Amino acid sequence: MILIIKALKYIGVIAAILNILLWLILNFFNPYTNHSEFGLLIMTFLMLFLPACLAIFAFLLSKPFLLCISFLWSLPISLYLVLTPSIFEIAGVTCLLYLISYLLIGKS
Repeated sequence: MILIIKALKYIGVIAAILNILLWLILNFFNPYTNHSEFGLLIMTFLMLFLPACLAIFAFLLSKPFLLCISFLWSLPISLYLVLTPSIFEIAGVTCLLYLISYLLIGKS
């Protein structure tokens, strides 16, 4: 059981990597966006990419409060993306995984 809990702590890092991949797909490989729109790139960088980097950093330092900040930081855009009928619904799942990872690291 303890081994399972230790393994589940890695879901925060997996979620962060998945969020970085989603950011790349959203901005550079999405045929439905205007690639010349710099504002979208900056906004999604601030709301998806940076919280994912913070989550990886939090995991490496074992600082659960930084995972909580990542969760709260990415929550607004994640809720918005959950309502889109596309692959970007996964952003809501990754945000939830930040919270789960925060709770698991906070327990240990």
